[in-house]
Amino acid sequence: MLNKTIYSLSLILGLSSVTSCNKDDNPSPIEPKTLVLLNLKLEDVGEDFRYENWLIVDGSPVAAGTFSVNSDGDLSQIEFPIPAKTLDSATEYVLTIEPNPDSDPTPSKVHVFAGDFDGFTAEVSLSHPKALGTNFSTAAGNYVLATPTDEDTTNENSGLWWLDNSNATKEAGLTLPTLPEGWEYEGWVVIDGVPVSTGKFTSVSGTDSTKEFSGTTSGPQFPGEDFLMKAPEGLTFPLDLSGKTVVISVEPNPDTSPAPSPIKPLIGEVPLNAKDHFLYTMDNNQDIASEKFGTVLRH
Repeated sequence: MLNKTIYSLSLILGLSSVTSCNKDDNPSPIEPKTLVLLNLKLEDVGEDFRYENWLIVDGSPVAAGTFSVNSDGDLSQIEFPIPAKTLDSATEYVLTIEPNPDSDPTPSKVHVFAGDFDGFTAEVSLSHPKALGTNFSTAAGNYVLATPTDEDTTNENSGLWWLDNSNATKEAGLTLPTLPEGWEYEGWVVIDGVPVSTGKFTSVSGTDSTKEFSGTTSGPQFPGEDFLMKAPEGLTFPLDLSGKTVVISVEPNPDTSPAPSPIKPLIGEVPLNAKDHFLYTMDNNQDIASEKFGTVLRH
């Protein structure tokens, strides 16, 4: 009986060894491999939203995990187990912003980055057709310092408006491409390291979303803001905007971040000792469309 037991045990162990070898040599297509996100430049989108990975397999999107980003830009998760067959068959990677919780099994319209897999890697960018897909190479910006929303003429350097006053009539100061659904532009002035929004907009010829700091008189029908009242904590209004940084960013809609996104097609520095009602020009951040916003690995 003992010999029979030893023989049976040896047979079981032998079969286990064979099974183990076969498993290593021929991995199951449902066994997980790993999708890894490296150095993605992303902002915190708040508790009500999450980023979601998508893999394009045979032309269709396959969900590949969600994650959040904190205020320092750190991802809550960078590795995602994916069935081997799915990950190996993926031709593209797409990142979207989704509501949290999310009952819709399909991608939202807010596509952030995307990239084509080349072997084990995909470099993600804005310019990919399945990403934001907008070319900012022709973006241009002009602005003036003025405070048209009050009657005081001694604080004209405390307001900034994206308009062109070089002709007899005021014209739009911004040239920007139309954004796809789910995205908006936002103006900013960075004051002593603190980004302060001038409001969000989708049209360069019309008012933006807020006049939070402006006076009581109607302002021009263009994006902009007077920094006259209700200053954020740590700041004092009115203030001279000379030497401050001005930015036009691209933001997801909805957006809960108090800071500009990494997508900044226009940046400028207000000259020191700037003159009010003088036309100033912003710089085109021309590398933004082709810039790599991170790498995705599969292994």
